[in-house]
Amino acid sequence: MALSTQRASAFHPSADQSAPPQWNYDVFLSFRGVDTRNNFVSHLYHELQHRGIKTFKDDPKLERGTTISSELPKAIQESRLAVVLSPNYASSSWCLDELAKILRCMKSNGTVLPVFYNVDPSDVRKQSGSFAGAFAEHEKRFREDIEKVTCWMAALTEVANLSGLDSKNECERKLIEKIVEFSIRSLALRIDALSGFLPC
Repeated sequence: MALSTQRASAFHPSADQSAPPQWNYDVFLSFRGVDTRNNFVSHLYHELQHRGIKTFKDDPKLERGTTISSELPKAIQESRLAVVLSPNYASSSWCLDELAKILRCMKSNGTVLPVFYNVDPSDVRKQSGSFAGAFAEHEKRFREDIEKVTCWMAALTEVANLSGLDSKNECERKLIEKIVEFSIRSLALRIDALSGFLPC
């Protein structure tokens, strides 16, 4: 049975039962568009959709703004699995705002799977390497709101300390397969856990 069919049976109880949370997406992809939108993310998104995993991928026009779009917090809250990736992620304040929101929501509502795509997890954790340069710029730009920068640094450290996937020594096809398999397993476990609370 397809995952989407299983999800429908588990997440739509009859009217007299307690309604579970309404999830509009299975996976929310958070990424730096200029790095990965037309290659890795494009292939990953296609494979997730092909496997019946409803996936949110932002419109490229949204990323032109300087702050997180009003549409994205709602999409994050309505997702059950977030995948964070991209080599130049930290250069975008927009992406960093998104990451902070993801971590707040996913602590109670979902799972964060960091994908370190052509970036060393240690650079993410310590804001070193290319991330150091990005934060030097952020500290200049947001010197009147340094607390925001501190929050972003904490978010990157937190996500880098999570168990994730590293693209180092891994071909893209295999990496995408691992992300899809992880997504299917995570979603199936959540469906099973929820169905256990529903009356027979």
